[in-house]
Amino acid sequence: MSGNLLNEGTGGKMIPRAEIMQLMTKNFDRLPDIDQKLFLYGPLYLSGNSTLAGLVANNMYRRALNVSHAPFSSSLPMGVLPFLTTFALYNAVVCRPLMYGDLNCPSCVLLRGALVGVVSGALYPIFLALPLNIGLATRYSSAPMPEKGAILRFSWEISRPILKKMRAVMLLQTFFATYLSSKNLDSYAKLLQLTFDSEVEELKD
Repeated sequence: MSGNLLNEGTGGKMIPRAEIMQLMTKNFDRLPDIDQKLFLYGPLYLSGNSTLAGLVANNMYRRALNVSHAPFSSSLPMGVLPFLTTFALYNAVVCRPLMYGDLNCPSCVLLRGALVGVVSGALYPIFLALPLNIGLATRYSSAPMPEKGAILRFSWEISRPILKKMRAVMLLQTFFATYLSSKNLDSYAKLLQLTFDSEVEELKD
């Protein structure tokens, strides 16, 4: 969208995609502070919530499987991996496409944000904790393990009450990610207008 609007507003002069990206990056500092902060730091807050979700889920699975060993080694990946995954995914599917002008559908932006929130921000940390703690329970014999053919059923039975308790986290992550993506879309619209205006001014001069 950005490329089409800029090209139309400059009398049909074709601006290369890389140059459009450079112009938008240059004008980013002209955005209001709140827009800049939400664009730069919003994904960090969303990722931080994913870390909390991972640590809470890990604690729940440890209790369910009576795991008392390796508290640090099980908490470390649950704190780091959800954070990195959520941050990278949100930037890859929302922030970066907006900055490149490749994402111009408002409903698509909101949907992408919501999916990142619920999948990467909530479900991924929960299900990441499951195999980790089953492995610890098997290693330290803290809980009776099922036969190989019943592992899926066993996993579901263990996860069902935890998923029920984590529903509030899922809703919170979905709401926050949707809100964040809507604000990022607003910031993109302002940035596009600033870039359009600056390019028109340069042509007039």
